[in-house]
Amino acid sequence: MRYLLLLLLPFVTALAQDEEKPAATPATLPGAETFTFRDASPEPVRLHVFKSKGWKADDRRPAFIWFFGGGFVRGTPLQSASWAKRAAQLGMVGVAADYRTVERWPATNATEAVADARAALRWVQDHASELGVDPERVVVGGGSAGGHLALWTAITKTPPGLDDAEAPKFKPVALLLNCPAADTSKASGMRGARFKSIDPDAFSPLQNLDARMPPVLLIHGDADTTVPYAHAVALSKALIAAGNICEFVTVPGGTHKFSSDPEWKTKVPALQKAFLEKHGVLPVTP
Repeated sequence: MRYLLLLLLPFVTALAQDEEKPAATPATLPGAETFTFRDASPEPVRLHVFKSKGWKADDRRPAFIWFFGGGFVRGTPLQSASWAKRAAQLGMVGVAADYRTVERWPATNATEAVADARAALRWVQDHASELGVDPERVVVGGGSAGGHLALWTAITKTPPGLDDAEAPKFKPVALLLNCPAADTSKASGMRGARFKSIDPDAFSPLQNLDARMPPVLLIHGDADTTVPYAHAVALSKALIAAGNICEFVTVPGGTHKFSSDPEWKTKVPALQKAFLEKHGVLPVTP
């Protein structure tokens, strides 16, 4: 038995090393056009654009950008592809945006992730005429850390150290947030240390919301142990207290992975579609 274990040890070690390797950065996604919006090392930062059947360059369609989650450390736009494809099926221009995560860009931290999210929206707005997009009708969404980034595309002020020239031209027309990491403050939030900022509170969306925010669809499981449900409650209260629209949907017993549950895998897209119809984004009229 000991001899057998010694024989197997190299294979077990190799397997463990493979599992520890960060995900590769996809240069392209099937069915999408790929654009670089930031030169960076070791990889440029890209976004992947899915177009609808019948798309034309002179359209002024709404766009939909989705940011994946992963604690600002891991994840790739492969996780966003299904959201962007679904948007394209509804007639929008769907965008699976990448941003710098620590695993794939080791010299960065969450500060750069916020910069990339804001720059991605700005790039889409600057290139709207090429993409067949109305720059004032861009829906932005994300889950977990991606929800944090989506919120920052709707906040006017530029966080400290970031470039004002990369600030979005227009606020998103709507925000779709799944269990967003909305509070990264020192006092009441989490993951603030990942920003490595002199003032991490300056990067916490909850503490920096504009008085006027886009309509928000907020979905969060009340059994989430990764991003506390209480953070979603606080976000909803803050938005509504300022006179903004926040449709808050609680997933009973839902964990941080509620959107992969068979029931909610269908229910979430239906809720999003109904929300966008309510606010005039859908149906699409190019």
